[in-house]
Amino acid sequence: MHAAPAFPHLAGYYVISLRPAGAHSGLRREAARLGARTFALSPWRIVHRDDADIRSTLRRALAADVVVFTSPPAVAAASALHALHARDAQAWLAVGAGTAAALERVGIVGVRAPTRMDSEGLLALPELSAVAGRSVGLVTAPGGRGVIAQALVEAGADLRRADVYRRVPMPPSSARIQRLLALPAPWLLPLSSGEALSRTLASLSPDATARLREARVLAASARLADLARDAGFADIRQAKDARPASLLAAALADQLAS
Repeated sequence: MHAAPAFPHLAGYYVISLRPAGAHSGLRREAARLGARTFALSPWRIVHRDDADIRSTLRRALAADVVVFTSPPAVAAASALHALHARDAQAWLAVGAGTAAALERVGIVGVRAPTRMDSEGLLALPELSAVAGRSVGLVTAPGGRGVIAQALVEAGADLRRADVYRRVPMPPSSARIQRLLALPAPWLLPLSSGEALSRTLASLSPDATARLREARVLAASARLADLARDAGFADIRQAKDARPASLLAAALADQLAS
């Protein structure tokens, strides 16, 4: 028997998760707590990189004046390659609270993360406000977070990028798409990655794309809300940040306010 949801405010909803394969558990737990069910629709899986070049690139990034991690998978991949240790003079930054927590679990203390947990919020931190002539290590993956790298280079930083993992596309099978189409409404679509949304839309059949656009988007930032709007979604709510609880709380705003 399954335990009854603690707060069944979202009973009857399906949460469509665009998280990477194997990374749906946090969103699934929060959805279940609120009475919703989760349907995994992963656009990719995470694969760690490991060769002499990436190990050398990572060591150089970790020796920078400021070290920036863009995601929990970046922390997992980097720590599998090299023990993470912060020097006294270094600043260690994370895009959001989840990434900061991942760094703390591997022994990094004093990690700073912005209140606004996105690229723009990260770039507004004091540690990145005057980086001309300073080295900044960016531990990330190819694609995504391009705003950060471009802004740092334009600001004059000595950018040391280490792409420690990669996203391997996982187009859904026709059977998976048919299962998606069979789900009853209403749907919720938490959105914390623009690349995940674009890859998902490109991989779906026209009828599945049209159906997905009927979902209520729970966007982790204003930029992602705009991206969803440009992609044809009409029902959009903006969350405080990309954490599962924050994303799903955006779906509750209307009913809790009434």
